[in-house]
Amino acid sequence: MYNELLWILLMFIIFLFTIIAYRLFGKIGLYTWMAIALVIANMQVLKTVEMFGWVTALGNVIYGTTFLATDILSENYGKKDAKKAVYTGFFILIALTTIMQLTLYFIPHESDFASPALETIFGFMPRIVIASLTAYIVSQLHDVWAFAFWKNKFEGKHLWLRNNFSTMTSQLVDNVVFTLIAFVGFFGLFGWEQVFEWPLIFQIFALSYVMKWVVAVIDTPFVYLARWFKGRGDVE
Repeated sequence: MYNELLWILLMFIIFLFTIIAYRLFGKIGLYTWMAIALVIANMQVLKTVEMFGWVTALGNVIYGTTFLATDILSENYGKKDAKKAVYTGFFILIALTTIMQLTLYFIPHESDFASPALETIFGFMPRIVIASLTAYIVSQLHDVWAFAFWKNKFEGKHLWLRNNFSTMTSQLVDNVVFTLIAFVGFFGLFGWEQVFEWPLIFQIFALSYVMKWVVAVIDTPFVYLARWFKGRGDVE
């Protein structure tokens, strides 16, 4: 149960950092958190672990907070500010990939000890980032649209329902697109081979989506807390 307990601890720490960023810095804090979360998620996803008897990739929790951030922005400021956060994250991922790929082309000195580790992490990055960028932009824009749709449908009421409806459907979209590109490789398109066998891909997909559902449910109180901060005038 070590990994499971550590995952629960990590989840609450990540949610805490997200809400602290908003409380201290308002909208700018959430834009900044989007950048932090996406960079970390794209590195964590390369690490596979066993939890609850199944294999899954890390990065689900911190990536899930990007949906929390856009939902807070949608609720407190509107669709325009939520989309701005989505596009900010998109730019960050492109910048990260470009800079780190150029970094890998430098010939290391004989005293260098970090290059092999950087190659391991960022050498696989183009495929991961293409998968992440595609899944991210499609699912996040869907989330912003869905949140606004349900907000209008429920006339601003039932925040918990709107938050979960939009996030859970959007994360399904994200999971499908990311898995097809990152692990399946769109069946050999661009010469990308399948990374894992189908049973393992199914395990990663299923458990990561269940974990995202858990994250979506648990982040609901934080959306209410953020709205309370805004209502009290604690943030602009």
